[in-house]
Amino acid sequence: MASMTRVFRNAEPHKFVLGASALLLMMIFFFAARAAWADESTASDDAGAVAVEVDAVAVEEVAAEPVASATPPVAAAPAPLPAYFSGANADASKPTWPDPTGGAAGVWATPAGDGKGDTPASLAIPDLYDRITHNVFSINMVWALVTGFLVMFMQAGFMFVEVGLCRAKAAMNFMIYPLGCLAFWVYGFAFGWGNWFNGPVPPGWYASLGPGLAVLNDGWGIGGGVDASGNAASIFTYGLIGLKGFFLSPAVGDVSVLALFFFMMVFMDTTATIPTGAMAERWAWKNFCLYGLWVALPYCIYANWVWGGGFLAQGGVNWGLGHGAVDFAGSGVVHGMGGIIALAGGLVIGPRIGKYIGGKPQAMPGHDVPMVVLGTFILAFGWFGFNPGSTLAGTDLRISYVVVNTMLASITGAIAAMLALYAKGLKPDPTLMCNGMLAGLVAITAPCAFVDPWGAAVIGAIAGVLVILSVFFFENRGVDDPVGAISVHGVCGLWGVLSVGIFATGQYGAGWNGVVRPEFVAKYGADGVRGLLYGDFSQFLMQGIDCLVLAAFGFTMAYAWFKLSNLITPIRVEKEVELEGLDGPEMGALAYPDFAIHRGSKGMAG
Repeated sequence: MASMTRVFRNAEPHKFVLGASALLLMMIFFFAARAAWADESTASDDAGAVAVEVDAVAVEEVAAEPVASATPPVAAAPAPLPAYFSGANADASKPTWPDPTGGAAGVWATPAGDGKGDTPASLAIPDLYDRITHNVFSINMVWALVTGFLVMFMQAGFMFVEVGLCRAKAAMNFMIYPLGCLAFWVYGFAFGWGNWFNGPVPPGWYASLGPGLAVLNDGWGIGGGVDASGNAASIFTYGLIGLKGFFLSPAVGDVSVLALFFFMMVFMDTTATIPTGAMAERWAWKNFCLYGLWVALPYCIYANWVWGGGFLAQGGVNWGLGHGAVDFAGSGVVHGMGGIIALAGGLVIGPRIGKYIGGKPQAMPGHDVPMVVLGTFILAFGWFGFNPGSTLAGTDLRISYVVVNTMLASITGAIAAMLALYAKGLKPDPTLMCNGMLAGLVAITAPCAFVDPWGAAVIGAIAGVLVILSVFFFENRGVDDPVGAISVHGVCGLWGVLSVGIFATGQYGAGWNGVVRPEFVAKYGADGVRGLLYGDFSQFLMQGIDCLVLAAFGFTMAYAWFKLSNLITPIRVEKEVELEGLDGPEMGALAYPDFAIHRGSKGMAG
């Protein structure tokens, strides 16, 4: 899934569509040899959706005059083709290519049938424009849904990694997906995205999934509360929470809203599953179920502040700090939040029996390393939906950068983890190298659209070292994390958020979160998201503020919840159950029945 601007591409994306319309018209009228053009404007406005203005062209036929001479006329020189057919740079001092955003490469257009047919010569300009725009929305929606399917499949990867790193007697992992989804449907989406449409946006912005997203327009915040005309509206100086979309009520029954709901739901469930690894082998089932219904609360409130147009996204327009908090696909919103919840849970639930003897940590190896490797590759594959899909626009050609940056960070993360192990005098443990790869993926998730490939490689490599240092740091301080979730997602998620403020190049993100600074436009030609290495130290400060808010809010909410839920139903199983393994006593089924030596004191009936 990016703030209000997860679905924007450039500062003025409508120019792409208008450009394609102009090209089609030029070809039609050139070959038809029509002569006179007259302009008139038309507009449409449908139930608060985005109005689209186009120019209609009236064509007058002019009778051809007879040729006065027998000398054949000289053929007119053909009209020059647009530059994107040849890729030629008209001005070497300001080259169009290489094009880091894809903005100069035209616009895909596929005619769609309606009652007027598909013959270009019989269609008016608004008809052609309608077809182009419809297909742009269609491409974007299919892209968002298919990439969302990949993110949903990452649940299988998490299951393999977490189960493989645990002992065989506690190998069950399933219900967090349905529990988290239920909570997101009931209240999470409303809190996170209920006021999405009123967040700060760039000039010329439009919702890439369609104008129906305009219905997400109710929330609560501080300051403002009126629109440009002075009428009451949920437009706040500091947005805090959304209030529309509970149970996906008919008030938000729009195809665009449902596409956004699905994409954001699978992201939230990624956060939900992260603490299950850190608290594995001793978490009581009933308490876990309560957690599954609660986790959407902190996630969606914080997501509103960054992705739903809330006060962190508004940091640029309110405080003059870069483009506000920028987290393209969720290093902080998804992974950082999950890792910080895992830290709070690990502290409350305590270490596994036998993990520490005399205060020293003991190795408790997972039961299936090949399963861990398989899960890691499933997650890496799913990340190609996670990060590129967060454009919410298949028409945004920047996705190629996102894909390559994601891949590079993953491999440098794994290699750096291996080198860090060697530097500590250890062997290259495959499970820790898998964590290195995942750490690189987590870290690149926030900056993936804003950095050059070399920057992605550096970000991933730093994450690979950080995850090794962090794993040993927490283990030596009594925090038992069987899968390294706190380090992979929490520590490296925060690093990913901060890295935006260092390595972002300014090539992409013009107008992000409604920020367009004339001095940056004059100096660089556009005001894209840029870090301190590229001239904007204020963005680094804003990313630091984002990290502090995330850590403080996430940890406070989670620690209070785990303490409270422990009063409702115990967070930890009894000692006998933990020693036997949770599968039989808690679940009534054994993952590996042939491994069972005895029924245990509790038995499978519980």
